[in-house]
Amino acid sequence: MTPTTPTMTDGPRPNALTAPSRWGRVRAAARRPVARQLTRFTGVGVICTAASVALYAALRFPVGPTAANATALIVTSLLNTELNRRFTFHIHERRGRLHDHLHGLVALVIALGLTSGSLWALLWAEPNAGIAEELWTTTLAGWVATAARFVLLRYWVFRRARNA
Repeated sequence: MTPTTPTMTDGPRPNALTAPSRWGRVRAAARRPVARQLTRFTGVGVICTAASVALYAALRFPVGPTAANATALIVTSLLNTELNRRFTFHIHERRGRLHDHLHGLVALVIALGLTSGSLWALLWAEPNAGIAEELWTTTLAGWVATAARFVLLRYWVFRRARNA
């Protein structure tokens, strides 16, 4: 055997994706504005989803599933836009608040269409569906609406603070 040929005793062969370089990439990605915004957006989303589920559950029997869904979405959409304005995109001045909320209504209409449509489809397919099925259906549709909401907020509503 020649001295330049590696043997089993030479130790592990380095690979292009060693642990330190992987963690370095993760840390670098976490410093990017979009990653920070997604993290804060997720936190706001968890709070608003919990509030929406609680409000829906409280209103479901008195007003019915469709009205409960619409009310919960409208109330939590206003909360969501304001929290994202302040925490996700770091916009604190009062100037532009009404404009931002009016643009946020577009995201509300998308969310309302997705969740109401999915709720309608569930109740059409299973008229005796219980509240648990209704909540799962609207929550899953809400996740799709959430992805659309982030894109709308980042690239349209709060584009002036895209790198916050």
